[in-house]
Amino acid sequence: MQAPSMENTPQRGAELTHSASVLKRVTKRVGNRKGTVLVLMYHRTGPDEKYMVRSHKNFLADLTRLYKLGYRPVTLAEYGSNQMKLPRGASPVVLTFDDSDPTQFQLKPDGSIDPTSMVGIWHKFAKSHPDFPVKGTFFILPNGPWGSKRDAAQKLEYMKKWGCEIGSHTMHHKNLSKLSDAEVVEEFGKSFDYIEKLGFEPTSMALPYGILPKNRDLVKNFKYKGRDYRFWNVVLAGAAPAKSPMNKSYDNLRIQRVQAYNGIYGINWWLDLNKKNPSHPYVQP
Repeated sequence: MQAPSMENTPQRGAELTHSASVLKRVTKRVGNRKGTVLVLMYHRTGPDEKYMVRSHKNFLADLTRLYKLGYRPVTLAEYGSNQMKLPRGASPVVLTFDDSDPTQFQLKPDGSIDPTSMVGIWHKFAKSHPDFPVKGTFFILPNGPWGSKRDAAQKLEYMKKWGCEIGSHTMHHKNLSKLSDAEVVEEFGKSFDYIEKLGFEPTSMALPYGILPKNRDLVKNFKYKGRDYRFWNVVLAGAAPAKSPMNKSYDNLRIQRVQAYNGIYGINWWLDLNKKNPSHPYVQP
């Protein structure tokens, strides 16, 4: 398998050249490219806050607070390869969405974006905050994706247009630690091929339940039906900010995430901590 198109291999410590870097600073925080990065984990949305469900109100509140605190969205692939295009003073945030749940992205009968879906809420927010575009990483299952094959092509075109990333969440969302090596390889390989057929390169993968397979080397690379495969970025299920890709101990196959819920070690808990300790997060100089 050929490496990702972004410079072909992840570039740790790469310098950025982007017009945004010369604009007015987003915050007064001192530049710190070795600070931590918030990689947020979402699953579903709905009218009320529940386990694994971020309410419509709270999801909008998340976007609003992130924006006001100077966070700007990047994909996991951009973060993992240290190719994050950020304005000065901004901190990166990676919004990830697991399971391709229908509430994440729905279209109305006329083909417009459902404003009650997570993408719809974000899309509306981005219209009034163009420097916080819909640019997330979606770890999908073969359920349409997002529950519908009928409008999957249109949704995926939106994803490409916005610069979103489609990543693997395996084929059947099984506990990998209970599978044989051959079963793990099949879960990885089939998912990889499925995403490629949708027109995306799955450089990133979310481990179901954040659990590694017994043979951890399979996460690094594997062979399926005579073809060599690998994932460049692998995320866990919580419960702390991830390390900067410029940190010497950064491990692209063990990337931590923060769960989006109102509680200890949840999104607001870490945002509060970073606000009190501005030297903690990654900040674009």
